[in-house]
Amino acid sequence: MTSTNTIKVLIIEDDVGIAEIHRRNLMKIDGLDIIGIATTKAEAEVLLDVLTPDLILLDVYLPDGNGLDILRDLRQQQHACDVILITADRDSDTLQAAMRGGVVDYILKPVIFARLEESLNKYLKQKNQFVNLDDVDQHMVDAMISVSVKSPATSRLPKGIDSVTLDKVRGLFAEHADITADNAGVLIGASRTTARRYLEHLISTGELVADLNYGTVGRPERTYKKQVR
Repeated sequence: MTSTNTIKVLIIEDDVGIAEIHRRNLMKIDGLDIIGIATTKAEAEVLLDVLTPDLILLDVYLPDGNGLDILRDLRQQQHACDVILITADRDSDTLQAAMRGGVVDYILKPVIFARLEESLNKYLKQKNQFVNLDDVDQHMVDAMISVSVKSPATSRLPKGIDSVTLDKVRGLFAEHADITADNAGVLIGASRTTARRYLEHLISTGELVADLNYGTVGRPERTYKKQVR
C-alpha cells in the first residue's frame, strides 16, 4: 500500500496501557498510521471530528460512556470510517448491536495480537481492492462480504482446552452462582484437575473470578463465579 492509501487509525480504549500496546503492535503493520488515542468518550468525540480517521479500534466500556453510543453516532452522522470493536463484553445483545452498526470485526479481550493482525491485514487487503475499481461482480462481492465475526473464545484455544468441554463448564454457571473445581469436575464428568484448568482459563478471559473459601475444615479452596460487569 502506497503512502497515499495509508489507513488512518484512531484507538479508543479506556486502559492507557492496553491502548499503548495496540499502538505499538499496529506500528508493525505496513499501511497503518496511528493518528491518536482516546481514553474517554468525550475525548474520542473531539478526536473523531478533528482527525477524521479511516478506521477505529473501539472499546465498549469507557469511563464516561459506551462505545456502542459512539458507533451509533458515527452512523447517524454518516462518518466515513470503519470500526473494529474490541471488548470484554460477551453479551449477545452487544454483538448484535455491533453487527447492526456495521463493524468490520468484533474481537474479544484479552486480545491475541495474531487475531487482531489477521483482521487488520484482511481489512487492508479489501481496501486495496477498491483502489481504481470501477465496478464489481458477484464473485468479488461474495469474497468481501464473507468476513465472518469470529470469537477468540472458540478459536485459537490454548493447548489442553477444547471448545466442547469449555461450553460445558460455562453452562454450569447458568444453574450455579458459584462452584469449586471438585464440584465442576463431578458435574461435567471430568477430574478436578481438568475442571480447574478450564475454570482458570475462563478467569484468564475475564468471564470468571475466584475467591478463597476457607470452610470449616481442611485447606482453603477456590470458588469460581461469573464476572459481574
